[in-house]
Amino acid sequence: MTLACIKGAIELFSTNTCSAVAILVAGAVIGAVAVCVACRLCGRCACGKGEKKGSAPKRGGRDEAKFEKRHPAPADGSIEIYVGNLSYDLTEDQLRKEFEAYGTVNSARIITNRYNGKSKGFGFVHMPNRAEADAACAALNDKDILGRKLKCNEAKNVG
Repeated sequence: MTLACIKGAIELFSTNTCSAVAILVAGAVIGAVAVCVACRLCGRCACGKGEKKGSAPKRGGRDEAKFEKRHPAPADGSIEIYVGNLSYDLTEDQLRKEFEAYGTVNSARIITNRYNGKSKGFGFVHMPNRAEADAACAALNDKDILGRKLKCNEAKNVG
C-alpha cells in the first residue's frame, strides 16, 4: 500500500466511524468467502463442513462409507429376499422357519442397530432356488407375523 492510501484510511477512521465499520465488515465477509472457496478447491475445509478429497460424502454427521456394509449380488444364481416391516420381537430363527416352509434357506439375518443391538425392523433371507424364493415371497408378502404384515421382494443389491 502506498503512504497516501494509509493516510486516507486513517483519516476515514478518525472522521467517519460508520463508513469504517462498514468497510471492516465487508472485508471480513469477503475474506470468509475467499477462504471457503479456497478450501473447496483444495479439498480440505477449515470450517469442518467440507469433505477431504477422496473420502465418501458425509451424511448424518458421520462417514457412511465406514459404516455401510454392502454386499454383491449372489453369483451362484441364488436369490436374496428383502423382508421388511418385521416385528421387533421376531428372531432370526423364527424368520428362517417361516421361509423354510417354502424351500431351502441358506441364511436369514435381521439387521440390528450397532449400538444397542435392537432390530431395525427389516432383514434378508438367502434362498438357493428361484422358484422356491418366488413362492415364499408370494405367500409371505402381507402375511401377519407377530402383529406386523411382512413386505417381501427380491433384494436390490447396490454396489
